[in-house]
Amino acid sequence: MKNILKVIFVFSLTVNAQFTNVMIGNSNSPSEPAIVIDQNNTNIQFAASNISNYYVSTDAGVTWSENTLTSSLGVWGDPCLAIDNSGSFYFFHLSNAASWLDRIVCQKSTDTGVSFNDGTHFGLNGTKDQDKEWVAIDKNNGNIYALWTEFDAYGSTSSSCKTRIMFTKSTDNSATWSAPVKVNIVDGNCIDEDLTVEGAVPAIGPNGEIYTAWAGPNGIVFNKSIDFGATWLNSEIVVDVMPGGWDFTIPGVDRCNGMPITACDISGGANHGTIYVNWTDQRNGTNDTDVWLKKSTDGGTTWSTATRVNNDGAGNQQFLTWMDIDQTNGNIYCVFYDRRNHNDNNTDVYLARSTDGGNTFQNILISATPFVPISTVFFGDYTNISAHNGIIRPIWNRLDGGNSSIWTALINDSNIIGVDDYFNANFELSQNYPNPAKDETYVSFKLRSQEKVSLTIYSVLGEKKFDVLKDEVYPYGKHVIKIPLQKNKLSQGVYFYKLKIGDKVLSKKMMID
Repeated sequence: MKNILKVIFVFSLTVNAQFTNVMIGNSNSPSEPAIVIDQNNTNIQFAASNISNYYVSTDAGVTWSENTLTSSLGVWGDPCLAIDNSGSFYFFHLSNAASWLDRIVCQKSTDTGVSFNDGTHFGLNGTKDQDKEWVAIDKNNGNIYALWTEFDAYGSTSSSCKTRIMFTKSTDNSATWSAPVKVNIVDGNCIDEDLTVEGAVPAIGPNGEIYTAWAGPNGIVFNKSIDFGATWLNSEIVVDVMPGGWDFTIPGVDRCNGMPITACDISGGANHGTIYVNWTDQRNGTNDTDVWLKKSTDGGTTWSTATRVNNDGAGNQQFLTWMDIDQTNGNIYCVFYDRRNHNDNNTDVYLARSTDGGNTFQNILISATPFVPISTVFFGDYTNISAHNGIIRPIWNRLDGGNSSIWTALINDSNIIGVDDYFNANFELSQNYPNPAKDETYVSFKLRSQEKVSLTIYSVLGEKKFDVLKDEVYPYGKHVIKIPLQKNKLSQGVYFYKLKIGDKVLSKKMMID
């Protein structure tokens, strides 16, 4: 394991962004990023990207160290990350040790990413190719569950070559792995297109069930195990026919897919036990890729109608979605690339949040500036997102002039403000002046009726600093409020001020020199 331990200083883009954007890394042409928050300590965050880059933050994503992973078992991309109850890091990836894609490797760190072991492996099966793994850890028993696609011969057009979804587990913290078992009933071909079975992501149910969905010849299909992976359903349940298939074209992107993400609510809240599947497809046309979500409240037996996650008008491209659930409150978060604001290949990143079990979604622009992918530069096959205890960390790839970089946004659930809030609110909030400020600044707002007003200052990580106003009644009209910064001992940096009236909240960013 090569440990560079190179500190990446915060490079943030704040123009037109609600949230601070932080570049995690830009070395070694990174792509296909993954991220996970330590649920025992949300200040600790672990990220990775193709082919062998990994990054560690101990300050909730503000700064990152950049490192390179090595193993005698080979390191060949498709990073997937997990953190267990003890705080150990797991980095899963493809291998090229004996031959290209010969196995899946898991490397473990018990010192917060300072060092990793050489790894253990699974899936080695003669000349067959092992690809696109994903894992989940059952926090109740510590079991690690892995799913992936096995190719008889990757890319082969032979009708005799098949793909299948495979499963293994470790009950000893990745020291050993069970003999792989086949999960799917209907095999796919090996072309790595619509009729190939891919995209299996495991999700843990309330009683230790293992749920997963993938895409292939019959659209998106579902299977589950209720005995910790020993047995699976003997027939697949169709979640969605996925019109147009999972392999499609996005202008300017070298390749794109709509593979599904599976997650289950085990928060103990109103939607406890609900299974969600999130994906993209082109049912509305090749120039109108959309993000979709379906849910099941009966263990995957039946599925709801599809909910459109992106809330823009028709004719725009949204692609490469990923989903996570904050298991402390049941909120659903999806991150995806989005072109609703442009008539060309300029691309933004959006976050969609649902607080009602996926019935409705709020959409929020989270990237500070757009970028333009170039089809001759590999862009990657997925984004990722992690959420816990109100902390949300999406991760995505940018291409600027053909140069790749990996980014996150510092998002706290309490500071999420969407376009709908601005249109529906009965008040207006202006940018503070001066900004940046030093000793004091002024915030103005307009009310369309008499209202009870609260104004609060938060750190960039969502920590409440102090109340300026708390449930104070103000009449119709414009009001200017002085905020003494030095008196409240605010140090240099980025803050948010949040104006709350009833159940509506508006927020803006404030800089202090």
